[in-house]
Amino acid sequence: MNKYSSVKNHFIFLVASFLFWLSIFIYMPILSPYVELLGGTYTFIGIVLSSYGLMQFLFRVPIGVVSDFIKRRKPFIILGMLMAMISSLMFALTDSLGWALVSRSFAGIAAATWVAFTVLYSSYFRDEEVHQAMSRISFVVVLAQLIGMSFSGYIVDEWGWRAPFWIGGVLGVIGMILSLFIYEPREIVKQTSIQIKDLLLVMREPLLLKVSLLSILAHSIIFTTMFGFIPVYALQIGLQERDLSMIVFSFMIPHALATLFMGKVLVPILGKWKSLTLAFFCSAVFTLITPIIKEKELLCIVQALNGFSLGLLFPLLLGMSIESIADDKRATAMGTYQAIYAIGMFVGPYLAGMLNSAMGIHAGFYFAGVLGIVATTLILLWNYKERLSVHYSVYKLRKRLKTFRN
Repeated sequence: MNKYSSVKNHFIFLVASFLFWLSIFIYMPILSPYVELLGGTYTFIGIVLSSYGLMQFLFRVPIGVVSDFIKRRKPFIILGMLMAMISSLMFALTDSLGWALVSRSFAGIAAATWVAFTVLYSSYFRDEEVHQAMSRISFVVVLAQLIGMSFSGYIVDEWGWRAPFWIGGVLGVIGMILSLFIYEPREIVKQTSIQIKDLLLVMREPLLLKVSLLSILAHSIIFTTMFGFIPVYALQIGLQERDLSMIVFSFMIPHALATLFMGKVLVPILGKWKSLTLAFFCSAVFTLITPIIKEKELLCIVQALNGFSLGLLFPLLLGMSIESIADDKRATAMGTYQAIYAIGMFVGPYLAGMLNSAMGIHAGFYFAGVLGIVATTLILLWNYKERLSVHYSVYKLRKRLKTFRN
């Protein structure tokens, strides 16, 4: 770690990050049923869910570019906390479909500032420790998701549909106050200004674009399933609101554990690309079989397996997105990566909502499962082309050596 990355700095940053995501995700499992309760169709539910990703798509690259240009991350972190607080309180104070859409859009703007969080935290570490930084912060995110989503069903059952939104607002207030004490190293401010041409080169970096495309597919799957229509499906097959906590626990605990398992166990054994292939394929299978499940226990088991599979993906993709990028351009790279994968956050649930309205709720899960197969196929094709390229290069080298000897 760098000399300025004290235990206190880490603690404040990680707690603030935890509160940030907890305020956003504490109402996530009940959002789809709540919008349905307000009178929203599956299509409108998909629009509300997709607005979260659309705002990230629109705002993440500008935030990353401006952050790199002014050499500051902390102001955007404070802004994100403010938007998360406003989003939750707006949900709590209104009860119409229009305001639900606006409120969720504000949450998307808040999430767009996550680019500043990740880049600032990575500056607490040496370059060779970037994956460690991403694993830690990914674990905090998943832990916040786990706690928030696990108790939302219970909170609704005890205190009503508005309670999770009020709690999210209070958490946002606390997080915003704490964010004022986050430490930002002076070294970031002293860096020289980057040129626009450098930013364009970052955005066209081949590995970044490949990883971003895979992340689109991964986020489409998770925002169509657990963060989308799984709660609605669970209620349709006879589960109660309080049962949603069990479904969320089943998904999120393995999801959280997988973020730690990936970097320490799976990647050293299989390598990054084989790990991604395995994780995407398993997620595709578990998503495809979800619509045939009618029992709570079996649904919990399948969600646990899918949660673990998806948990393997996100920290690895996150680390790969910036591992080859220079420090002074990482916010731009991260902003590009997060903006591109935000396409999955809004296109995935939006298309799933339309398919569910036209053909029933099963259609959205089949759609998400096919996306997992597409991701698996892409990785296999890229690896095949890379092997062909290597073999061709070796062949040309041997031919030149043979010609030289003759």
